[in-house]
Amino acid sequence: MNIWLQYIIIVMVLIIISLVIIKLMKKDFSVEANKLINYLGGKDNIINAECNMSRFKVLLKDISIVDKDAIQKLGAKGIVEIDNQLKIIFGKDARQLKKYIDDII
Repeated sequence: MNIWLQYIIIVMVLIIISLVIIKLMKKDFSVEANKLINYLGGKDNIINAECNMSRFKVLLKDISIVDKDAIQKLGAKGIVEIDNQLKIIFGKDARQLKKYIDDII
């Protein structure tokens, strides 16, 4: 009977470790959204933001103050600049980021 108790304890420890790892790997989109807003030149620089599947489209007042390198480090798979508009490919995270950005701006 003692061996079963040891197995149960080992399984419980493994489950707890797994849950901690999953929690640490989960992105905090509110922090990511705040960083993205700063990299886009602040909330006053953002005129409009839209999301289309994996693309995050943002219309800006001044595109020259955007930190594209930092946006790429944030997880963007690509950035396309057209006039004063950026199309940023974030993949499945685009909708979540858009939701948090709407709450902020």
